[in-house]
Amino acid sequence: MTFPTAPSKDALEQGETLSPRFDAAGLIAAIATHADTGEVLMLAWMNAEALERTLATGEAHYWSRSRGELWHKGATSGQVQVVDELRVDCDQDAVWLKVRPQGDGGACHTGARSCFYRVVEADGRLVRR
Repeated sequence: MTFPTAPSKDALEQGETLSPRFDAAGLIAAIATHADTGEVLMLAWMNAEALERTLATGEAHYWSRSRGELWHKGATSGQVQVVDELRVDCDQDAVWLKVRPQGDGGACHTGARSCFYRVVEADGRLVRR
């Protein structure tokens, strides 16, 4: 699938055609939240192929910037993310996936349920919660 370019700002913001605006590196931000609780699980990146595979399979695929490769979330960990809903923001440069985590329900490679497991205190200290 090749994603079309929106012909106008109005079509981009109000239209019914998915026209993702990938950045100069060919990526778009992808936020995954738990479909039931709304908890933010992770922020990752997608290229066109990752977005296409996510839409085709109903399971989250991302682009690993550190490894430089496509990544099927949970392929090795069992923490597959089944996509309940995929939304695009107003100017189509970010996507939001509402997912149902499989396996142990975690999302973070550290073993935490969410990648956002530390709170930043006013003094800049990180506290695990």
